[in-house]
Amino acid sequence: MLRQVLKSILKKPVTIMYPYEKLEMPDKFRGKLKFSPEKCIGCKMCMKDCPTGAITINKIGEKKFEAVIDLDKCIYCAQCVDSCPKKALEATKEVELAQLDKGKLRVIFDAESQKTTEEESKK
Repeated sequence: MLRQVLKSILKKPVTIMYPYEKLEMPDKFRGKLKFSPEKCIGCKMCMKDCPTGAITINKIGEKKFEAVIDLDKCIYCAQCVDSCPKKALEATKEVELAQLDKGKLRVIFDAESQKTTEEESKK
């Protein structure tokens, strides 16, 4: 046993000292969803393919759509990203999504202002 202890002292630790050191996510990590309203054609394929019903696409004008994403329902499978024919949805590498206020887990991507309600609440 002493031999194992001495070996482990000389090795570099495998763990990361999170949150003091930021996590490096892999390239194809499926994190928080991002919506680009200028690319959306309103086909609602993302809504149909979402297994939890976390996405709602609303028409707000002539060829203008907004997406409401409930992050508390989302299972981050990225099925909506794969099914979007115009690539209006993308999965980011953002992983720190925990909130105490459930209202902050509902993100509205508006075509008019191009801002999310989350960004506005941070101000």
